[in-house]
Amino acid sequence: MNIQDKFNFNFPTQIRFGVGVISELAEYLKAHHLSRPLLVTDPLVKELDFFKKITADLSRVGIAVEVFSDVHKNPVKSDVLKGKEQYQSTQRDAIVGIGGGVALDVSRAIALSINHHRDLFDYDDLIGGDQYVTEPIPHFITVPTTAGTGSEVGRSAIISEDESKKKRILFAPSLMAKMVFADPKLTLDLPPFVTAATGMDALTHNIEAYLSKNWHPMCSGIALEGIQLIGQSLEKATLQPDLLSRSKMLMASMMGAIAFQKGLGIVHSLAHPLSSLLDTHHGLANAVNLPYGLDFNYEGSEERFDQMALKLGFNKGEGHQLNGFIKELNVKLGLPTHLSGIGVNKFHIPTLSALAIADFCHPNNPKPVSQKDFETIYLTAL
Repeated sequence: MNIQDKFNFNFPTQIRFGVGVISELAEYLKAHHLSRPLLVTDPLVKELDFFKKITADLSRVGIAVEVFSDVHKNPVKSDVLKGKEQYQSTQRDAIVGIGGGVALDVSRAIALSINHHRDLFDYDDLIGGDQYVTEPIPHFITVPTTAGTGSEVGRSAIISEDESKKKRILFAPSLMAKMVFADPKLTLDLPPFVTAATGMDALTHNIEAYLSKNWHPMCSGIALEGIQLIGQSLEKATLQPDLLSRSKMLMASMMGAIAFQKGLGIVHSLAHPLSSLLDTHHGLANAVNLPYGLDFNYEGSEERFDQMALKLGFNKGEGHQLNGFIKELNVKLGLPTHLSGIGVNKFHIPTLSALAIADFCHPNNPKPVSQKDFETIYLTAL
């Protein structure tokens, strides 16, 4: 930090956190005179018992529910446009995103699109599109059902182009939810793979935010606490889940999304191309790449590695053991430790590396990275 520098800090929205808080959704909608919400979710969540209970409870008190779930595993622009058309044709008055990162990103992008009529990607933050976000956003509520992306407290949505699968980032402070209902009970029945992959996503968010080269002490402190909570709970939440471990993971997930306002880094730039090219689950891509990205970043960041290791139960000065801990954690969680385990072949690497160097995350990495560096890391991880 330069003592002459000036900074802007923006922190999140109102959160209702605790077991059973989802039962308060109907009362909240009625208190805000909202009676025709569009519930945005994904095809899997739509069929789960807790989602059916939410819709039944809302209908029982006279709230006219409409459900939109026609989304891809890695959401694309056409998903958003279909949701916008359903919102408008059925005359909705609010948007409730219910699910993991996909549902929450799509719901946020739909909310943006309702009163903003330029091409969706004109609002891409990387080309200054936030300047066009000038109109009111419909009443927007988020309900997370996984502990991973933390998108429920975010201000952005990552949506891909339909043809190229290039990821675009839609961002504006006004896209933050007006209320988050974070109920750990909704995550209790997640299968082990989803819990593990989304949990490693949350861990990656906290670690990369802490390592980011940008100066933001509030985010750094939150990231360290998030790392500690995940160290205490991820293995338990995956293999022997209970409400305490699920609660810690859900909180740590939100903390990661708050912390990465500071920036992310090389691991996300390694992971994003896997989702674009091979449709890999984002959390899984982060999990596999995390130790290799950390190995690249260790030199020059030893003190920060030591601080993270302390939060994970290591002794002072043992930050060099962090990579081994991550690899061992992946094994315990039943996740692969090499890219070959998720379908990557050597011939993919030139394309992956070209996509990685074009990604928007690595400029915040603690040290610069080249396309050749990405090729080397991918080959090491293969």
